Amino acid sequence: MNQDMSRRHFVKGSVLATTAAALATGARSIAAEAAAAGKSAPDKAAPAGSLPKGKICGMEVSRILLGGNLLTHFTHSRELKYVYTLTRHYNTDEKILETLAVAVQNGVNTLVIHTVPAALKVLQQHRKERGGKMQWIICTTAPIEPGLQKYRESVQKMVDDGTDAIYVWGVQTDALVKQGKADLIGEAVQVIKHHGVPTGVGAHDLEVIKASEKGKFGADFYIKTFHHHNYRTGPKPEEIKTPNAEIPGYWCSHPQETTDFMKTVEKPWIAFKVMAAGAIPPRNAFRYVFENGADFSLAGMFDFEIAEDVKIASEVLASLPKQRARPWRG
Repeated sequence: MNQDMSRRHFVKGSVLATTAAALATGARSIAAEAAAAGKSAPDKAAPAGSLPKGKICGMEVSRILLGGNLLTHFTHSRELKYVYTLTRHYNTDEKILETLAVAVQNGVNTLVIHTVPAALKVLQQHRKERGGKMQWIICTTAPIEPGLQKYRESVQKMVDDGTDAIYVWGVQTDALVKQGKADLIGEAVQVIKHHGVPTGVGAHDLEVIKASEKGKFGADFYIKTFHHHNYRTGPKPEEIKTPNAEIPGYWCSHPQETTDFMKTVEKPWIAFKVMAAGAIPPRNAFRYVFENGADFSLAGMFDFEIAEDVKIASEVLASLPKQRARPWRG
């Protein structure tokens, strides 16, 4: 062993290598078990047409959308900091291209992602070099400030790149509402709508959606966090004092209030953070969000998870009553 390699680096490298091997072995094991049971392996396509679709401004969108955080390596892994590095090593550019292809093959036709240059470059490869059909909905992290000059430039760039729909980033909208500057959200919406693409507002804080509806900002759809609290690291009732209080391990502070308010909203709703970063199993998560009014659900998935998650989502959607408490809005 090189004497310059410290004990800490050796241990870290060993953990990463061991975890990566376990991940690969796990994927192979799942495939082997599926084959033994006479089922399709996870990397095979789900039955054609099994995943229903809805529409946002005429744009046909699969009920399950591919979440972009794993592709940009921005993992919510709580105290497990090594997961970020592991994801970065696993989801190489080539693996991301494979993931997009597998998603489309399984009926997932839309991706939601941030404006991360490296990831956007791969999306262009998917379309222009490989003839891929994945649609993408993107938010920009350009500042939302008086005049919106940088925001306008960023939105123009996204439109020029062929972005199918654009939404105002939830991290920014949460802050603007808390600062009493909600009107800037409405201005950002109008910047996007000027280009004729479907325009959304993202939020972690329900107050953002309330402000958008009250102010008639003109969004075509909403992207709002949504999940229950019935998991081990979920917040306790006494811990929640204000919406989105700083409590580790959750992203939807008041799910029942969200359910109740969204019943009054007549625009398509894409739910995200539905599994609370892996704390809630897919079947449980999908059933909860669709039964309680969401029209679409984001799902962060590695390539080997897609077919199984699509199968689960399709079964959940097929089992829902024809009439929901909140009608389908998309």
